[in-house]
Amino acid sequence: SLMVDVTGQTRKGKVILPSCLQGKKPNTIPNKKIEDPASGKVSTSSLATRQDLTKFHLIPPRVIFGVLKEGCTYATTVIMKNVGVNFSRFRVKQPPPYTGLRVMYTPGPVAAGLQAELEIEIFAMLIGGKDTGGLEEVSHNIEIVTETETLLLPVKANILC
Repeated sequence: SLMVDVTGQTRKGKVILPSCLQGKKPNTIPNKKIEDPASGKVSTSSLATRQDLTKFHLIPPRVIFGVLKEGCTYATTVIMKNVGVNFSRFRVKQPPPYTGLRVMYTPGPVAAGLQAELEIEIFAMLIGGKDTGGLEEVSHNIEIVTETETLLLPVKANILC
């Protein structure tokens, strides 16, 4: 029962369900979607009752560059897989220049079951003017806007000066 804890004592507060049990994905923000008649929706009767027919998964779900040398450029690839039943479009909001991050991708629709590649590039540069002990952490969430939600891709790096 949710009314008692593992020791059999009555709970003092409410039980907070994890996001996976609430039907939400972590690091996503739902979009207020306006129906577009030309978006190529599937109208099969077995799928007509489902609301969310377009979904993307990021592989890996976060990027950790580790320790980087100042003044060098590093890159990695993130796969954005369409696990829905419709083709879907997306766009990436480019991070601000002071982060040193840049996302390169090919725009266009991604068919169901296929994937698109995002190349995350970082130019390791120090932002702060204060003494950080030779190591500065860069952390930013890259926003990927799809038709149904906004995905957040956390990127972290430590820059060695």
